[in-house]
Amino acid sequence: MRLIVNLLAFLGLITIILVAVALTQLPVNLSSISKFDANAGKVYMGMMQGIMDTGNAAEATIWKVPVEEGLTPEDVEEAMKSVANEHNIKNVGELPLYKQVASMSGKDYRFVKIYMFCDALTASRMLDFSDAYSAYLPCRVSLVEDKTGKLWIYTLNMDMMIHGGHELPPALKKEAIQVKTILTDIMNRGAAGEF
Repeated sequence: MRLIVNLLAFLGLITIILVAVALTQLPVNLSSISKFDANAGKVYMGMMQGIMDTGNAAEATIWKVPVEEGLTPEDVEEAMKSVANEHNIKNVGELPLYKQVASMSGKDYRFVKIYMFCDALTASRMLDFSDAYSAYLPCRVSLVEDKTGKLWIYTLNMDMMIHGGHELPPALKKEAIQVKTILTDIMNRGAAGEF
């Protein structure tokens, strides 16, 4: 028993030393960190866990929902567009990637289509906060047939945009959370074929 206690104490000491060394190596600006959203740590821990689980940074920064068996891409597309319309978010563009790949390669390709949904006024307020948000606009939702033939709906994890840095102004944060709620509804109801 004494050996176990000593071993645990030794491991604790090593952990403290490693954390202290890591902290001295990080260029941390504590005044900047104090301005971060209260959920930033949780967001980045979740992203890091996703990278550890999958070994893929892209997988760690998205949300995905499986489409119910028996639904066709057309069923899902119709449901997603209906839900977007219900929420007054515009479908401002589509990229039928599978068609482009087929036309360029001369071979059929699995279904992959990207839908671009946008609330222009919220988008403009996000840009007024930071032009870097232009890379997130419009909100992309992808309908993807995986290599086994199963359909999935993907979108970027918006929590990084909402909570990943300095606190957004309250009104803008509320709008961004509303867009997140709408995109989640589009994905979930689209995956179920619900209008």
